[in-house]
Amino acid sequence: MMSTNDFDKKQVIFVFLNQGEKVSFSNDNLIVKGSDGKMKHQSTCYRIFALFLVGHFTMTSGILQRSRKFGFPIILMTHGFRIYDVIGSQMEGNTLLRSKQYSYSDLNLARHFIINKLRNQRWVLNQQRGKTNEVKKAIEDIDVYITSLVDYKEDLYGLLGIEGSAARSYFKNHFNNIDWKGRKPRIKSDYVNSTLDIGYTLLFSMIEAMLRLYGFDLFQGVLHRQFYMRKSLVCDLMEPMRPLVDEKVKKAINLKQCKEEDFVAVNKRYLLKWNKNTEYVSFLLEPILDNKHDIFTYVQSYYRKFMKDSKPEDFPVFEMS
Repeated sequence: MMSTNDFDKKQVIFVFLNQGEKVSFSNDNLIVKGSDGKMKHQSTCYRIFALFLVGHFTMTSGILQRSRKFGFPIILMTHGFRIYDVIGSQMEGNTLLRSKQYSYSDLNLARHFIINKLRNQRWVLNQQRGKTNEVKKAIEDIDVYITSLVDYKEDLYGLLGIEGSAARSYFKNHFNNIDWKGRKPRIKSDYVNSTLDIGYTLLFSMIEAMLRLYGFDLFQGVLHRQFYMRKSLVCDLMEPMRPLVDEKVKKAINLKQCKEEDFVAVNKRYLLKWNKNTEYVSFLLEPILDNKHDIFTYVQSYYRKFMKDSKPEDFPVFEMS
């Protein structure tokens, strides 16, 4: 398995493929060439942790061979950042881990994830300068929600209800710099929700690549339960880290990096213009890559604690700072 020191030397590479551009390999180096045949990018395969290919391209056997040889996944994405396939780099045969996953039915880890998330949401709100009374009240409300969860032992639906109540207050007061209409996942009802979805997708893909190193069944979660074709475990582990994206999106709005005119409305869905893809991925990846070491050790520790049947209080906590 990959060590923390090995991971710290790795790179996450995004390749946006316009018409005529090609991805190839030479002497174990990833090479991206433009339609004019000139080299646009080169990276050694030894340092690739994950390769994201966005757009249309032709797959060659060389790409598949390098993915296997150097142990990095290839994540295939549409122009709209929807993942449609992941190739390579997954541990196979960790039957003990999977048997533990399938037999786990407790509520404690689900509660652990939500408390961790709420504490990070509270941290984000507390960073606001000149906090309004509404923001102060939201922070107090989140404190109450956290307290109510510490000894919560009812059912998953009640747990999710508390999380939802906290989320409504959090988002309203976090995005108080715009006319916030509410968080609407995947609907892309406005440019902010669409930008959040892009950021969450990048975070999701990073965590998925890490979980694949250990042989987890990604569809078997503890908070997000089984749902057809949903990688519930990835959704679980990314919950405490979502505020990383939330904070960055608000900063991007304030800095005019994220603007409504960068999107086009299609059937009431706000879609990012193709020529803005690189720009948006660059600033949305910043908090993820800045915290990649902590994210990796968090996933690594989760695996170790899960294998040891550790108590919930011994499981890792992702802290924002």
